[in-house]
Amino acid sequence: MNWESVVAYWRGRKAAKAAGRVACGLALAGAIGAAASAEPSAVVKVDAGELQGVRNGQVQIFKGVPYAAAPVSDLRWRPPQPAAPWAGVKQAARYGADCMQNRVSWDTSQSTQPVSEDCLTLNVWTPAQAGAKGKLPVMVWIHGGGFVSGSASQPVFEGTKLAQRGVVLVTFNYRLGRFGFFAHPALSAESPDGPLGDYGFMDQIAALKWVQKNIAAFGGDPANLTIFGESSGGGSVNALMVSPAAKGLFHKAISQSGGGRDKWRPLREDKPDAPSAEAVGKAFAVRAGVAGDDVAALRAIPASKVLGGLNMLDNEAKTYSGAIIDGKIVTADIGAGFAAGRQAKIPYIVGANSDELGFIPGFLLGPMTAKVAAVLGADKDAVVAAYGSKAAYEAKLASDLNFVEPARFMAGSAAAAGQPAWLYNFGYVAEAKRKSTKGASHASELAYVFDNLQVSGDPVSDADRAAAKLIGDYWTEFARGGDPNGAGRPAWPKYVKTEDQQLVFTLDGAAPAKRARFLRLEAGDAVYAVGSGDFTFRCGVRR
Repeated sequence: MNWESVVAYWRGRKAAKAAGRVACGLALAGAIGAAASAEPSAVVKVDAGELQGVRNGQVQIFKGVPYAAAPVSDLRWRPPQPAAPWAGVKQAARYGADCMQNRVSWDTSQSTQPVSEDCLTLNVWTPAQAGAKGKLPVMVWIHGGGFVSGSASQPVFEGTKLAQRGVVLVTFNYRLGRFGFFAHPALSAESPDGPLGDYGFMDQIAALKWVQKNIAAFGGDPANLTIFGESSGGGSVNALMVSPAAKGLFHKAISQSGGGRDKWRPLREDKPDAPSAEAVGKAFAVRAGVAGDDVAALRAIPASKVLGGLNMLDNEAKTYSGAIIDGKIVTADIGAGFAAGRQAKIPYIVGANSDELGFIPGFLLGPMTAKVAAVLGADKDAVVAAYGSKAAYEAKLASDLNFVEPARFMAGSAAAAGQPAWLYNFGYVAEAKRKSTKGASHASELAYVFDNLQVSGDPVSDADRAAAKLIGDYWTEFARGGDPNGAGRPAWPKYVKTEDQQLVFTLDGAAPAKRARFLRLEAGDAVYAVGSGDFTFRCGVRR
């Protein structure tokens, strides 16, 4: 099961219950954009030509900037190519199209931009006086959505508030679903020495290369670049840290709910009950009417057929590979790469939320809990006792296995490799939602990181604003100097496995904590679960 898709589906369902409030939030976000459109920005020169965006108070905004050529026709399923130069001043006041994906009308967290294969654009927010202030730290955001949905233009990612903190923010789109992750023997034969399969990751790397080459024109420092992302965006951060192709393109990293235990398909090697990415791609091609190895016929498949049902609860495991261990961009499972110390040795923040999957109905979590119970055997009672009750065990286990424990594992692996790492658990819940919400669910921290609390449509309290300021202070201070600590907020200790300390964002602020809830299961050496349904177990319950 693709847990990212399940999460996206139920997040949207939950959002739909508050559609009126959300619509109000989106209207507020739209008002920000309307205000920004009233005044043009300065003209900025990048490698492909000149750009003019808009100005929103003391922030200049440039949207829809091509960082690569449109990956259409003969460029479909190829590495991204340079964007074509343009003449004159290109207007950059509007977002570009989102990458191809399925949407449902009730998921109001998504963008309202049209979708297209021509989608490789980015957006920049920079303080209006950035040039006068010298080189500013750069933060590059990678959106989530299970590699099948999401975009840089979602209202919660509007970057004005972050830029006001004295950073240059970049967000971008990358290819999704089969457009972004696809392998086929004919494509492999066409380019035997080139990177294959992980076109979405290739887009991410191309965007980072564009930033390295051009961000100084916006007042940013290409030698001080932080990548950060959530969910599959956080997983992308982890993947880029291990990828040889991304070496040297960034200097700090933040992975929010990015997992780390995921098992991705190899490009060619078939395993029991897990065919290779090429085999899965060939199965899709046959279903789409291309039975042979005709590359031109593959690229001529209508976009609607390529898109298929890759979203939410649709199960297309037999014809969609997801991210691939291709040997060049991704060389091994990400967790294995970290455990072996092959990741970039850079400052690293990693963490998850307190109740990631708490909003998903029990009938979906039940099958996973049952599989884990079968693996636990006689140790199940001890694990249930560690959680305090059967109800807590059933409610929290899937969140812990898929997000919380992997974050601890990644922090421990980074610390063991000698790099500075900080672990967090985000448990803040908006005051307006505390009667109905027990913990912080998947992606609930995003509105606080970007300080876009209005997009929920709920009343925003002073406590909510203080929570946004706190996490924003940690994130931007980390981007500035590689350490999230600073005057006026609780000290955040570096992660040391023997100490097992993390920073916990609570209803009352933040505080370092030792042996958080997920550690009672000792899951780092115990149960391991991923979306493919594979489990391994070494009993390590602390009694």
